[in-house]
Amino acid sequence: MTYFVVINDSGPGWDPSRLRRDQDGWAEHAAYVDGLASEGFFLLVGPLSPTRSLLIVAADSETVARARLAEDPWRRRGTLRLVSIEPWEVLVGKERLAASPG
Repeated sequence: MTYFVVINDSGPGWDPSRLRRDQDGWAEHAAYVDGLASEGFFLLVGPLSPTRSLLIVAADSETVARARLAEDPWRRRGTLRLVSIEPWEVLVGKERLAASPG
């Protein structure tokens, strides 16, 4: 299993006059995130700013990670865009990640 650090930011479908949870399609996006978290794909997810977010994901490859991320309803509707995805070597705390579901 490889870990990846993912940065998302607002896309052209993001409404800057609304908070994150008030964006169109929030319920579908949240259900998608919760589902992949329960599978062990999303290990850590959280905002960095009102529009940017950081995700730590576990996948067999970057191709698999990108394909799973592309399924996000917010990405499909343009609410989010992928800024970067990078492999991440865990040096401290690997045992805690190994204990996560998935």
